[in-house]
Amino acid sequence: MAALTGGEMCVKYLMFAFNFIFWLAGTGVFAVGLWLRFDPKTKNLFEGDSSPYVFYTGVYILIAAGALMMVVGFFGCCGAIQESPCMLGLFFFFLLLIFAVEVAAGIWGFSNQSNVVHDITQFYRQTYNDYKDTKQDALKETLRLIQQGLNCCGPSSSLEDSQVLEDTCPKKEGLDVLITKSCPDAIDEVFNSKLHIIGGIGIGIGVIMIFGMVFSMMLCCAIRKTREIV
Repeated sequence: MAALTGGEMCVKYLMFAFNFIFWLAGTGVFAVGLWLRFDPKTKNLFEGDSSPYVFYTGVYILIAAGALMMVVGFFGCCGAIQESPCMLGLFFFFLLLIFAVEVAAGIWGFSNQSNVVHDITQFYRQTYNDYKDTKQDALKETLRLIQQGLNCCGPSSSLEDSQVLEDTCPKKEGLDVLITKSCPDAIDEVFNSKLHIIGGIGIGIGVIMIFGMVFSMMLCCAIRKTREIV
C-alpha cells in the first residue's frame, strides 16, 4: 500500500483541523441549547399550554443542530486521521444533508420574511404582556435576553415600558437614554436592513461546506487509490 503524497497529507490535516473546529462549534451550540432548555430562569417557558412556540422551537433546533454538528465533526476527524473512506463518506453525506437544509431554510426564510418578523414580534409582545401580568422570572429573563441582544426596550420604548421592565433593558447614559428603540422596530430592522448580512453569513457557511465536501471526496479517492497499489 502506497503512502499519501505531500499534497494529500496536507488535505488530510486540513480536514482534521476543520472538523475539530466544527466539532467544538457544535459542542458550543449544543451546550447553549441545553442551557436554555434546563436553566431555572427559562425552563418554565417550556411548561404549560401557553409556552411560546417560537422560543422553544428555536431551542430544540439549537440542540438538534449542535448534536448533528458534533456527529459530523466526529466522522470528519476520525475519517481524516484514520484514513477511513467509510467515515469520510458518512461525513460527506451529513455535510450534504446540512447544506441542503441550509439552502431550504434560506429559501423559506426569504419567501416568508414578513411572516417570520410578525411571529417574532407577536412572541415578544405576548411575553411582555404575560410578564406584565405575572412577573414570572422566566419571562423576565427571556425579555432581558431579547432586549440586551437587540439593544431595545419595550413594545413602544415609553416611560411605562421602562418602569414595567425594570432592569431588563440595556443600560444607557446621557443623551442615549432619549434614543431608546422599541423592540418591534429593532426586530424589523434586523430582518430588513440587516438581511444582506444574514444572507452573506449563510453563503459563507455554504461555501465552507462545499470546500469540506470537495476535500473529503479528494481524500477519500486518494486513500482508495493508495490501497489499490500493492
